[in-house]
Amino acid sequence: MKKTTGMDRKVTQKWRPATQAVRGGTWRSEHGETSEALFLTSGYTYDDAATVAARFAGEDDGMTYSRLQNPTVAMLEERIALMEGAEACRAQASGMAAMTAALLCQLSAGDHCVAARAAFGSCRWLVDHLLPRFGIETTVIDSAVNEEWDKAIRPNTKVFFFESPANPTLDIVDMEYVCKLATAHGITTVVDNAFCSPALQRPMEFGADVVAYSATKLMDGQGRVLAGAVCGSEEFINETLLPFQRNTGPNIAPFNAWVVLKGLETLSLRAHKQSETALKLGRFMEERIVAAGGTMLHPGLPSHPSYDLAQQQMDACGPIFSFVVDGRAQAHAILDALQLIDISNNIGDARSLMCHPASTTHAGLTDEDRAEMGVLEGMLRVNVGLEDVEDLIEDMDGALGVAGL
Repeated sequence: MKKTTGMDRKVTQKWRPATQAVRGGTWRSEHGETSEALFLTSGYTYDDAATVAARFAGEDDGMTYSRLQNPTVAMLEERIALMEGAEACRAQASGMAAMTAALLCQLSAGDHCVAARAAFGSCRWLVDHLLPRFGIETTVIDSAVNEEWDKAIRPNTKVFFFESPANPTLDIVDMEYVCKLATAHGITTVVDNAFCSPALQRPMEFGADVVAYSATKLMDGQGRVLAGAVCGSEEFINETLLPFQRNTGPNIAPFNAWVVLKGLETLSLRAHKQSETALKLGRFMEERIVAAGGTMLHPGLPSHPSYDLAQQQMDACGPIFSFVVDGRAQAHAILDALQLIDISNNIGDARSLMCHPASTTHAGLTDEDRAEMGVLEGMLRVNVGLEDVEDLIEDMDGALGVAGL
């Protein structure tokens, strides 16, 4: 591969996904390094005044300042955009920086945003508290019910915002229906795809306008760094998102970008293997949980209310699922009895993790909001890693037994 081939869309868009994940976006310096270079610099120098003037005028594509461009970050952005099937991407400092930027860059006082009620706790905080502070009206709905989206539209509705599967209830949104509805009304759809990544689901194939990520999750996938990304059309990224990012500064550090670049090389392998293991673990648990009066929330199991839709939209079930037992005490007893699986509120890691959302990821919400979202006191969320499935089954078997299940 030539030094700049990885940045040539005429070539890279013809590559198959596995090749894009390893080589897409690669730009080699004059040294011809095999691994992407890590550029730790805040600024850049220029050979003459005309060059810097041209760059700041947007007439030259060279670097000006690392809040705007960095060679390592640029490689990550191009690779994610390529894998997503998007025209462009801007990397962010974290997943929540990505969600905040994707919304605030396009919403103004007097606009209206319709959002899914089932969402990550901080995403609900954006919708319930931050957006209204700026005079932006918001409505939360049951995103799994198509008719709810229709009923929520107002003349000033500008954005639909949802995640699918939702965190931690695993609600599935009919993306093709919702995106077509949005397009018909001139509404922009913003989809949080962190539970899947482009290895398992590509919302733009169903009509989504903007796809946002916590790249901390599956993209890095090994619990090392915080990162985020926003993908969309060149017009949206360069004319709507970039001015917001340029002047507010939620940019990613080059080192973090480099780590995520390395993670993308193995993303598909990890995501599909973890999905396979999650399905085996879920099958082991389901009968036992249900027999005790609990509920399994696993998109890969036929018992999930949107199982058929999940099969249509997702290439695999994903590494994350939830289940509900009899209250917080029993949920905590299961966590305390784990010997292998870590108690942790992260997801997408190569290590299996479990948490109690009501007291961690969604603790900042009111009891009423959690109840509305379906985040029950007995709910536990599982991130399935890359360990041997039999070891995970043995650990879960023992923990459930200690908790009386």
